[in-house]
Amino acid sequence: MEEDVFHEIQAVFAEELMPSSAENSIGTVGVIDESGFVKAGKESVGVAQQWCGRLGKSANCQVGVFLVGVTPGGTAFLDGRLFLTKERCADKAHRRKTRIPTQVRFQTKPEIAAEMIRRTRAAGKVHFDWITADELYGSSGDFLDALEAMDQKYVVEVRKNTAVFTVDPATLPGAYPGPKKRKRTGSYKYEEVKSVAEIAAGLPPNTWQPLFLREGAKGPLVHEFAAVRVWAMRHYKAGPPIWLVLRRTTEQTDLKYYVSNASAETPWQDIALAAAARWRVEEARSWDSWHHHMALVALAHLYVTLTTRDVKHAVPELTLDMALRILRSSFARPSLSEDEAVNIIDYHLDRNRVAHDSHRKSWLAKHKRIAKKLLL
Repeated sequence: MEEDVFHEIQAVFAEELMPSSAENSIGTVGVIDESGFVKAGKESVGVAQQWCGRLGKSANCQVGVFLVGVTPGGTAFLDGRLFLTKERCADKAHRRKTRIPTQVRFQTKPEIAAEMIRRTRAAGKVHFDWITADELYGSSGDFLDALEAMDQKYVVEVRKNTAVFTVDPATLPGAYPGPKKRKRTGSYKYEEVKSVAEIAAGLPPNTWQPLFLREGAKGPLVHEFAAVRVWAMRHYKAGPPIWLVLRRTTEQTDLKYYVSNASAETPWQDIALAAAARWRVEEARSWDSWHHHMALVALAHLYVTLTTRDVKHAVPELTLDMALRILRSSFARPSLSEDEAVNIIDYHLDRNRVAHDSHRKSWLAKHKRIAKKLLL
């Protein structure tokens, strides 16, 4: 069964990749994400016209919800579940044809995510220091309630119109009447309640701080962050104290909003790095086949992660695109010696290094103040 494969993956992940408490890191981050698998027909299990994140639009596809473990040592797929729309769940002919188990009932994606986290924790191998997810999950009050019931720390993206209290609602006179009192202008009637976008717009410039995330293909990847202590509004009621963390590029574009239940003493850098660990997880006809296939994909991914870690610098700096270019160059030749193959690889590697160095030099020249502050 695929559950046994995932349990074995979780055990190996815990033993080989999870950092010890002595290591200086944010620990182990559980990333919830989904991926769409485009299909031409309608026979495969769960196929429906639905949102496909890989295409950025609605398409005829399968959608899987995944739990990925991320550590400084590498990543591994820890669990996965096929999402079924309400219509597919109610389609008796489709259920019978694709052998969907009778006990499987409709669940929203946040419900599936919470179940996977609960199941992985119950297996007893993996401990998550953080859970992170995109705004679909961050905007689900039930999902956040479930994480808090597990005493699980999280940092999740939310929509820009998410409302929060800027003061402790317990100090306000009377009961808060709810968001129906919102003005037509887009602002809330009560100054103690604001959208996260309104809060971001009102922050002074010196609130934003740069943070080096990693060295990217085009030079340093640096974003600016701001962190504000607020109180949640959930299910139209006052919620617990939380962090509102804002992220933007150094060009002050692509503003993102996150909330976290981390303690007030948690450094903003830890929350920001946990949010940045999110990894976009991006076939088979029947229900069992799809889940068996994903379990084997997860096993293969873990093998590649561990092999990369063990051989370290011996791994060629080959991207998938570069590998395809090399293969095309090879196929065009009547024969290919080992020396010629090495020369082709070295040529593409050198081109990548030159491009990276050029991008990095340009980035450093453009962002001298930030580079100096981060010692880049």
